Amino acid sequence: MMNKEYSRSWAGSSQPRKQRKYRSSAPLHLRHAMLAAHLDKALRKETGRRSMSLRKGDEVVVMRGEFKKTSGKISRIDRKALKVYVEGVKRKKMSGKDVDAPVDPSNLSITKLYRDDKKRKVTK
Repeated sequence: MMNKEYSRSWAGSSQPRKQRKYRSSAPLHLRHAMLAAHLDKALRKETGRRSMSLRKGDEVVVMRGEFKKTSGKISRIDRKALKVYVEGVKRKKMSGKDVDAPVDPSNLSITKLYRDDKKRKVTK
């Protein structure tokens, strides 16, 4: 039987239902770590890291899906839904209006970091 509450000491499971439950019941301040994407090769060399948490203002390129090879700045991050909104990634509604389309962070690659954030440690 699975616990109803979120557990920070969860060791992991191969069962997809438990992985989904872990992500969906995580508190918002821990979901920030789930919103990370790989860095492109130049940034990997510069920072010495493979991936970083996403932040509003980062420039990214979509690697997979309907909007593949589309690049733009991150305009909004939704921690509740674990989705990212990128400028230039739009979807038409039935009324004809263009709206931002949500993108999963695993389908993004960071091409340029937003460096004005003092809390973000980017140095090697």
